[in-house]
Amino acid sequence: MTHQRKGEGRTVLITGASAGIGMALSHVFARRGYAIILVARRKDRLDALKAQLEAVHGVRAFSLPADLAKIEAPDEIMEALHAFGLPIDALVNNAGYNLRGATPDNPWAAKRDMLQAMAIAPYALTHLLLPAMRERKFGRILNVASVVGLLPGGGANTLYSGVKAMQVAFSEALHIDERKHGIHVTALCPGLTYSEFHDVDGSRAQMQKLPKFLWHTSESVAEAGYAALDRNAMICVPGLFYRTGIAAARMLPRRLANRIAARIARGAR
Repeated sequence: MTHQRKGEGRTVLITGASAGIGMALSHVFARRGYAIILVARRKDRLDALKAQLEAVHGVRAFSLPADLAKIEAPDEIMEALHAFGLPIDALVNNAGYNLRGATPDNPWAAKRDMLQAMAIAPYALTHLLLPAMRERKFGRILNVASVVGLLPGGGANTLYSGVKAMQVAFSEALHIDERKHGIHVTALCPGLTYSEFHDVDGSRAQMQKLPKFLWHTSESVAEAGYAALDRNAMICVPGLFYRTGIAAARMLPRRLANRIAARIARGAR
């Protein structure tokens, strides 16, 4: 159907594309006709996904292995894009992971890499790609944040919460600045989502104890994020439970909200 191919002739760059929400988003954009540039560290996974997207959706796809924890990664990505010869119409800043524990529990080098991958690299890619979007008066930027970026800090995973709050605030400001240029900007803030995320940070056993109604699939989150970006919603929180919880938390006194968040964080460790 024609409405499903509204991205025909356009190109999206998706970071963290090799698994989870990033992989699901690559299929969502491909179904709309977008050419897909896949960015992640694992080349074998990117190549497999590239072949799948081309076979299933009939779009062009490109593997672009990169480690966003390295300071030179955004510039290297831009060099590769020039070689592909494709203008980037949409950017999905999705790459991310977590370091569990309180502030002293991980070495600084690991935290520095996390900040580079999840705070500096998304901002750098946005900075580098935005001027051409403005010239064309068309652009789509989806920043995959988290519900924790909308909630009071509650201890544990302090860096992750801070980074996600920054991603939300950055998206809100960018949304306001760029709408007059024909550029849509959305912060996608999912709650618990089935993916490899909790395997990577070692919290799978604890997370499996939580009620099933709290969990969403990567595919449902990706569809919600794409729809919100298409209509230029500033924030997208998939699921009525999470939207209600965030609204309730914002009505509470900050100290009380912090205490509740801290209790939840202790239970999730």
